[in-house]
Amino acid sequence: MFFMWGFLTCLNDILIPHLKAVFELNFARAMLVQFTFFGAYFLMSLPAGRLVAHLGYKKGIVAGLAIAGVGALGFWPAAELRVYEAFLGALFVLATGITVLQVAANPYVALLGPEQTSSSRLTLAQALNSLGTAIAPLAGGMLILGNTVKSAEQIAVLPVAEQAAYRAQEAQAVQGPYVGLAVVLFLLALFVFLFRLPALSETTGQAGPVRHTLGDVLRHRHVRFGVLAIFFYVGAEVAIGSFLVNYLSMPAIGGFSEQEASRYVAAYWTLAMVGRFAGSAIMVRFPPRKLLALFAVVNVALLAATLLGSGKLSLYSVVAVGLFNSIMFPTIFALSIERLGPLTNKASSLLIMAIVGGAVVPYLQGLLADAIGVQGSFLLPLLCYGYIVFYGLSGSYPARATQAQGA
Repeated sequence: MFFMWGFLTCLNDILIPHLKAVFELNFARAMLVQFTFFGAYFLMSLPAGRLVAHLGYKKGIVAGLAIAGVGALGFWPAAELRVYEAFLGALFVLATGITVLQVAANPYVALLGPEQTSSSRLTLAQALNSLGTAIAPLAGGMLILGNTVKSAEQIAVLPVAEQAAYRAQEAQAVQGPYVGLAVVLFLLALFVFLFRLPALSETTGQAGPVRHTLGDVLRHRHVRFGVLAIFFYVGAEVAIGSFLVNYLSMPAIGGFSEQEASRYVAAYWTLAMVGRFAGSAIMVRFPPRKLLALFAVVNVALLAATLLGSGKLSLYSVVAVGLFNSIMFPTIFALSIERLGPLTNKASSLLIMAIVGGAVVPYLQGLLADAIGVQGSFLLPLLCYGYIVFYGLSGSYPARATQAQGA
């Protein structure tokens, strides 16, 4: 399950340059793919939290997989219609299903064992998510970008009728891959339904007469700062992945074709996977807060090299960011729900809602790229990692009063 939502999320990094070429979009409009996908997290997180509270974790996971499957199927009619907004609609439904999965699965894994090792446990589960993100660019590069045989300049000299036919063929290149993913999602929903999973219904908000509000959750300072940390982290991670193909295609950086650049996108996400497997072991021995701050400092330095350098220095710097992204999401998530007890489900919904950073930050970077160029636009994710440094060093510690209340 973690693998599949990683695969689907990262496939957007391949979908963006493909749809940008098919519909002749500027960077800001192309980033509406991420805006729509991650905007669903913001709009649907609270409904997803209520759904999971009603169904429980297991049935919530099944529902999320089924909804995502319906969204993946929507790519078939979208390609037939050849309407950009139809692709965005299908993406929104798919992302709604993944939102339900996130709300159910992240706290479930964190709660399946001692609290002191929850960061390590969630990091290990997220490593399988990263396996999906590592494979998706390679698969998408072959199945989607591999069909792109003409450049924009070559298309422009074709007769109008041939241009339309070619763009129709390019739009339909996504049909097979996404229908195949829909079948896998429906099968996975069936398998999870048949699995015997430990019941943790007492943490879903079903037990006890007390009904907690979002205000109760936001009284905890580590939750407030954690919501912002998730927003900035996911925004930075997604923005970098979204611009990698275009960035590495620049003559001053790599001069690669889109399909060649997709291999480096795979490397970016593969390093995140490697870091998560290693991080799940490292965090058993080292304080997760200090490790989070250290990794964020390294990413600030790497993005400074991405901004100011050229050639292989910038290429390797931006790809290496993936390695130090590795522990961030699961660590921030686990620290943000620390000592919350029955408030855990509400806090989880807020944290998943904050994934809307993946919609906002890439779009803002798209505006920056249109204004000052792709390379200069990497200043925005650099600032996002600066906030993560603060969160690791200070913002992740619960206030004493709320810590006692949460305990």
